[in-house]
Amino acid sequence: MSTLFIIATPIGNLQDISVRAIAILRRVPVLACEDTRVTRKILSHYEIARPSRLLSIHEYNEHKNVPLVVRFLSDGYDVAYVSDSGMPGISDPGYLLVCTARAAGHIVVVVPGASALLTALVTSGLPMTGFTFLGFLPRQSGRRRRLLARMASVPETLVLYESPRRLGNLLTDALAVLGDRRAAVTIDLTKIFESVEQDWLSVLSERYRDAVRGEVTVIIAGRLPKFCRAICTEEKTFLPK
Repeated sequence: MSTLFIIATPIGNLQDISVRAIAILRRVPVLACEDTRVTRKILSHYEIARPSRLLSIHEYNEHKNVPLVVRFLSDGYDVAYVSDSGMPGISDPGYLLVCTARAAGHIVVVVPGASALLTALVTSGLPMTGFTFLGFLPRQSGRRRRLLARMASVPETLVLYESPRRLGNLLTDALAVLGDRRAAVTIDLTKIFESVEQDWLSVLSERYRDAVRGEVTVIIAGRLPKFCRAICTEEKTFLPK
């Protein structure tokens, strides 16, 4: 029985990778990755020799290539999988591979590490006792607002990813649907020009009206009096048709 290693990789700073992850990358004969070009940078930085088999699994080819990885496992080869950054499967490919490997009877071992989700939540200064991760919201404003409306009454902090091009639209919709709440916008976490801004949604929606550059994670406080302006009027929260 072979082992599939799911390995977290740096979200920005290349030093944010575990000793265990490096050791496994040095010894696995098969390495699957979201983008071979991105993974080669990590291998080069840590002077890790390219494994005998290097293949890609991303959202457009995973249904084709996941069976190939499982075939390697069935032939007795250990396999490691990495996405471009952070933990595979968290708004990244990986879920289908894990499910298929487990169904085939193979061992799945997760090697933890950097995660934009948790890093942004901790640095935001907003409640961490409970949170809801929404990933990437729909691109269309109507669908995005309807999803946010379903979360309008929950007290847990909301964590979501967004394209830098749509950040301003997201914040505008969040303000309209959720009311004016404390929120944080984090950009390029752990990189040299890391940015973390916490303020009211009304302020952030103006500040980030134009597109930005970099990897974006947004944290929005739940429906708690301390973090919501005029919470008594929020029963009139926007309800899209």
